[in-house]
Amino acid sequence: MNADIALIGQAMSRMRLMIGRRIIGRMAMKRAAPTLELSHLDVIEAVRRISEGGEVTVGAVADMMHVDPSRSSRLISELVQGEFLVRSVSQADARRAVVELTDKARAYFREAQSVKRDLIESIVADWSAEDIAHFGRLYLKFVDEFEQRAKSSEV
Repeated sequence: MNADIALIGQAMSRMRLMIGRRIIGRMAMKRAAPTLELSHLDVIEAVRRISEGGEVTVGAVADMMHVDPSRSSRLISELVQGEFLVRSVSQADARRAVVELTDKARAYFREAQSVKRDLIESIVADWSAEDIAHFGRLYLKFVDEFEQRAKSSEV
């Protein structure tokens, strides 16, 4: 069992390196939005995730991305200029500006998901349906537990 745990740890390290290189984001940008930078992708994803729970402010994006609010504001302004985001007034507090995804950003996100799906499908193309289903369930279980541990320890 210790050897199996070591294999998981090794696979996690290799995956972290690949994720750090932003392979999927780069592939999606190349196909759908070659003018974007990787940091723009982070903002789009942050806005998408935050909007699931309510209004999106510059500060909320900065918090999610762990960047200074001035950097978040600059990136958001660039995405507004590129028509990926739109600024509006908060419905809860008219003194506060909020940002929302545009149809262009949603189309980019769909393309990024398509790139990810295509990549995963090509990787598991020779796997059995049972292996794919089993891996999917276990991988999700692992990531869910990992996320819970990370949240509880506030790393």
